[in-house]
Amino acid sequence: MSINMLVFDYRDTEQAFFGNNHFQNFNIRFFKESLNEESIKSLTQEDLDGVMIISVFIDSELTEDVINSFKNLRIISTRSTGIDHINTKAAERRNIKIINVMNYGSTSVAQYTFGLILALVRNIVYAADCTKQYRAGSISFIGRDISVLTLGVVGTGAIGGAVCRLAAAFGMKIYAYDLNEKQELKEGCNVEYVSLEYLLQNSDIVTLHLPYTGINKNMVSYPQFAMMKENAYLINTSRGEMVDIKALKTALDDKQIKGAALDVLSCENYNVKCEELVKEPDSISLECQEEVKITREIIKYPNVIITPHIAYETQESVDYILQKTFDGIIDTIKGGTEYCVL
Repeated sequence: MSINMLVFDYRDTEQAFFGNNHFQNFNIRFFKESLNEESIKSLTQEDLDGVMIISVFIDSELTEDVINSFKNLRIISTRSTGIDHINTKAAERRNIKIINVMNYGSTSVAQYTFGLILALVRNIVYAADCTKQYRAGSISFIGRDISVLTLGVVGTGAIGGAVCRLAAAFGMKIYAYDLNEKQELKEGCNVEYVSLEYLLQNSDIVTLHLPYTGINKNMVSYPQFAMMKENAYLINTSRGEMVDIKALKTALDDKQIKGAALDVLSCENYNVKCEELVKEPDSISLECQEEVKITREIIKYPNVIITPHIAYETQESVDYILQKTFDGIIDTIKGGTEYCVL
C-alpha cells in the first residue's frame, strides 16, 4: 500500500535529490505553491481525504482550518528548524506528529553571514551598483579592515559557533551572548561571553543567530539600537521577526548605526518573493503592509543589503534537509520519536 504524501514549497534546487533517490511505497506529489488557506482550495477532495503526510517550508501557513481540511493526515514535516508557521495545538488535538530538521546549513549560513559582513563593511554591493551606472568615479567606497573590528555574536549554537570560528580566522575580537556558554569557543576562538547590553554597546558588528520563539519578537528595537555604536553594523540571517523594522529604519535615518544586512524579514512573501502579492494591499495585514512600505524604502539605501532568505541555500544544505526529512518521516512511521517536536 502506497503512502500518499504532498510536498509544498517545492523548489528547483530540490529536484536533483528526488531525481537521485527513489522512495518505495511513497506516492509523492509536488507543488511549488505554499500551503495556506487560499492554496488549499485548489486541492482535490481525493488529496484532502487520502494524504497521510505533508511536507512544507516556512512560507506555508498551516492554520487550524488548513490542518483540519486533511481527513487522514498523520505527519506534518517541515523542512526547517522553526515550527511557528504550524498551528501545533491543532495538530496535537488530532494526534498529528510534527517533525522538523535541526542544525542544517550551519556552515553555509555562517559563510553567507561573513559574505554579508564583507559586502556591507567594504561597500561591495553599492560599489558594484555604482559601477554599472558609471558613477563609481565620483563616490568614495572606503570601508574598514575587519581584522581590527569587534564582532558581537548573539547566539552560539551550531551556526553562531561556526561564525565565531570564521571570525577568529579573520583575527577579529569576538564577544558572544548565550545562556549556554561553549567552552570550546572560549578556548579555541578566544570568545568572551558578555551580557547582551555589553555586546551591543561594544561591538562594531552585531550578528543574530538565535531561534525564533515568539518571546524574542523585536528583541532588537529602539532601546537596543540606541545602545549600539554609531559606526556599528547589524547582520540578521536568523529570523526577521527578531528585528523591529521600524526601529531599524529610524536607527539608519538618525545615523545611530552605520548599516544593516538582512537575509530575513517578517513578511518575506510580501516583501521579496512575489510582487503579485502586494498589488492588492488590502489582502495582507496592516503589520505586513507597513513592513513592505519600510522595506521598499530602506532597500534603496546604499548602506543596506537585503536578500531573499538564501543564507542556507547551498546544494549541500538542501540535500541534507531533504535526507533528514525522509529519515524523520520513516522513523516516525515506524513509531520512533527522534525527529518529532510534537
